[in-house]
Amino acid sequence: MVFAVSMAVGNSSLYDPYWSVAPAVIVVAWAIWSGGADVAAISGRQALVIVLVLIWAVRLTANWALSWRGLSHEDWRYVQIRAQAPRWVPWWLVSLTGIQMMPTLVVFGGLLAVWPAVTVAAPLGPLDAVAVAVTATAIAIEAVADRQLRRFASDPAHRGRIVDRGLWRYSRHPNYLGEIGFWWGMWLFGLAAAPAWWWTVIGPIGMVLLFAAVSVPMMDRRSLERRPAYADHMRRVPALLPSLRACGRRLP
Repeated sequence: MVFAVSMAVGNSSLYDPYWSVAPAVIVVAWAIWSGGADVAAISGRQALVIVLVLIWAVRLTANWALSWRGLSHEDWRYVQIRAQAPRWVPWWLVSLTGIQMMPTLVVFGGLLAVWPAVTVAAPLGPLDAVAVAVTATAIAIEAVADRQLRRFASDPAHRGRIVDRGLWRYSRHPNYLGEIGFWWGMWLFGLAAAPAWWWTVIGPIGMVLLFAAVSVPMMDRRSLERRPAYADHMRRVPALLPSLRACGRRLP
């Protein structure tokens, strides 16, 4: 459905909100189904997972909405992919496989761990506390990073400059780091509910690969094209995980 509409209007950016809306709908549906549609039967772990996923979904969707400028605006990444795609490959195939199908499979990989988390009846334990801490921290990192980036970009005095304030001082992509952390938190919930489902670790690993191998290089290349000084920034600031060197670096 999302693919059909995006092709009809000629804008692949319509896929973006699906990333944040679909997981929340799926998780809530799973939880309600596992309890026989009895909302009163929702367990403590189910409630924790649902609340955290909804907070994540609302925040991420709102962040997308703040930057969306209507159907005439298509994310620069999709414009670039369209321009670089081989002419002998139809655009609909590139959009279906590269822009929509691949990220969707990664999202469903991340949701694998949420299935046992919201369907397996098991008492809360210490690992659930760790899962809450990891997930909540990840959401906070994403929220703070996105807010700091918007404030930096909206200041005319920063035009042409590289964001190196706040969380962006320690990581070139703290928003991606937060997104990755969120899915590791979901995996910990699943592990707490059903240790035999440890193999669902393929979900957060897939997220790491998606961001480290696709999103980060693409964003870095664009920044290098627009700001040559970004090369030095890349040497000083890690892509995702902060290093001791980055944490100890003082601003000029």
